[in-house]
Amino acid sequence: MPEAEIIFVPLAGFGLLDLFNRRRRVLIVDTIVTGQDPPGTIRLNPLGQFTPSYNLTTSHQMSLPTTLEFGRKMGMAMPDRIDVLTVEAADVETLSERMTPAVEAAVGPAAARIMEWVSGK
Repeated sequence: MPEAEIIFVPLAGFGLLDLFNRRRRVLIVDTIVTGQDPPGTIRLNPLGQFTPSYNLTTSHQMSLPTTLEFGRKMGMAMPDRIDVLTVEAADVETLSERMTPAVEAAVGPAAARIMEWVSGK
């Protein structure tokens, strides 16, 4: 298994620049509410082929594509590849210590997809 670093960060916009600098590949894992899929649906998409989640773009931050463009213009080495694994949720604004049953059921399959991504499959 290739070496991988797992980092939990509740950041968006500028906050991601230092984390992305000098990395070749990045996988962002997040919950998302699109209303297009039932809760618990897992999707893996290259950056640019997904709807940004609430956490990846806010009214006070830059969007992820804008952040990457800004980093490149500042001379930072942004990743060649960024993929986004999302789990559809019914609600991402209500705080709770527990996941909804649909999201909890998606944890194992999502972890398997992450392991496949890390190994390059």
